[in-house]
Amino acid sequence: MPVLAAPLLDALIDRSLEEDLAGGDLTTEACVEASARATAKAVARKPLVACGGDVFLRVFQRLDRQVEGEVLVADGTAVGAGTVLWTVRGRARSLLSAERTALNLAQRMSGVASEARRYAEAIPAGSGVRITDTRKTTPGLRGLERYAVRVGGAHNHRDSLGSAVLIKDNHIVAAGGIATAIARARARAPHTTKVEVEVASLQELDQALAAGADIIMLDNFTLADVKVASARVRSAQHGRPLLEVSGGITLERIPELVAAGIDVISVGALTHSARAADIALDLSL
Repeated sequence: MPVLAAPLLDALIDRSLEEDLAGGDLTTEACVEASARATAKAVARKPLVACGGDVFLRVFQRLDRQVEGEVLVADGTAVGAGTVLWTVRGRARSLLSAERTALNLAQRMSGVASEARRYAEAIPAGSGVRITDTRKTTPGLRGLERYAVRVGGAHNHRDSLGSAVLIKDNHIVAAGGIATAIARARARAPHTTKVEVEVASLQELDQALAAGADIIMLDNFTLADVKVASARVRSAQHGRPLLEVSGGITLERIPELVAAGIDVISVGALTHSARAADIALDLSL
């Protein structure tokens, strides 16, 4: 599961380092001899799903190509508190100056992976239902967060506005209705592209079914209406569209939504509400 193409990853890391080091590192330069060398260990302070080991190492190496390190725990591994995840060694100044940037990225990625794992494990065994992320990601970090979602065992929704047709409420308003929006999407989009439409009521569901949507997203539906919608979709005469739910999704709701006959559950909380994992960098000379 590649994180990002190397040029994109390096550009992201360089911007992050510049944000922290545009004025140098006054404390490290004042307190630490240029010749000092050190080793540092990234340690999980609480249980987590490890993610971002290669990114963590790359941060140090973008600042100082002579820094060496190892990934001791593979991405996707659930670990307990006290586990040493990754190590780096080299100039002490380099390790100290890149510490915060490396931890910021790795903590964010491990936090998202840990949250995705919790949601993925809430799917009942034997079910083919997918948990997916959304585009509610941290600006500039989408590639890292989407990778972390996959590491955690969940799936990705569309990557960007240009990667799929998803007709939402404001598109419907601007187009003049669901049927018009779907017809225009069919006429314009490549033949390889499926058309998804978001609906906010059972009435809109019926309109999407009649217009031949390939995927229908039920937005903020009650469980009772999800069950009604699922029954209508299963009895559709012109092919069964995939049925997705979104809005207000919690871990507790996952089993009941799966039982209701849903195909995809999209959860913005995988990224926008995931807490950074607790990882510390312990340095020794």
